[in-house]
Amino acid sequence: MTEARKGVLAMAAASVIWGLSSIYYKLLAHVPPLEVLCHRTLWSLLLFALVLMVQGRLGQVAALLRDRREALRVALAATMISVNWGMFIYSVQVGHAVEASLGYYIFPLVAVLMGFVVLGEGLSRRKWLAVGLATLAVCVLTAGLGVPPWISLALAVTFGFYGLIKQGLGAGPVVSVTTEVALLAPLALVWLWGVHTQGWTGLVGRNLGAFGSNWHDTLMLAGSGLLTGGPLILFSYASKRVSMASIGLVQYINPTLQFLVASLIFVEPVTRWHMVALPLIWGALAIYSWDSLRQERRSRKAAISVGTSSTV
Repeated sequence: MTEARKGVLAMAAASVIWGLSSIYYKLLAHVPPLEVLCHRTLWSLLLFALVLMVQGRLGQVAALLRDRREALRVALAATMISVNWGMFIYSVQVGHAVEASLGYYIFPLVAVLMGFVVLGEGLSRRKWLAVGLATLAVCVLTAGLGVPPWISLALAVTFGFYGLIKQGLGAGPVVSVTTEVALLAPLALVWLWGVHTQGWTGLVGRNLGAFGSNWHDTLMLAGSGLLTGGPLILFSYASKRVSMASIGLVQYINPTLQFLVASLIFVEPVTRWHMVALPLIWGALAIYSWDSLRQERRSRKAAISVGTSSTV
């Protein structure tokens, strides 16, 4: 099996795990979302730290934190991914997994628009058309449902900013994410202390202190670290072997599975407005993906041409 095929399989596996993860968090719907988020942070830190320790790269986390500028970027990224994780857990628990899937569908288009606004990256006509179709889909949902799809937009925007912040980081994905959860870990520990000893309730007004109360919740909360870390390690493996355009295409497995789980297993309502908005989003993604593949092929041809001319 070629390295490229291994990369595609790793990316597909990561996307399937992400796409089905809502089932896991639905089983923890009785546990307040902040409590779940804290455990997800702490147990994923343990997993990442073990991976880096085995690889002999744990010192890279300390080196990253010693650089003030890089540490600030990591702290901002940690804030974005924490909000994103928390919003996803909350949306699944309260019956808005359909909106969550839409958020991850429109994320690539939000990221493209952010690149244009923040980094001054150029957009082709096709990408502008894709962004326009996605915007139209959001407007349709807003007009039809009476409110903007806040969860979808929040997930797309926070993940977009997360990617934007991490774009300039020199550290690899596992090292940077380990550093992010390491910065979040003290906050998670403080919150869990308050939950278990002070009766803190948080956003949903419920206190449970599930960890240690029964074996099922304890194992499920601990397992959230593997559910978080495993796909990211697979993604890191794939990104070194597969082109970014191919990764982008395979990654659509994630929101597609999320949508199918929400509509078929959770039986969340899919309104006529969703049925209008979804084809618009799918059309936008098809245009975006086609244009990205064309650009990648042109870049490859240009690189081959330059390489050939330099050897003459």
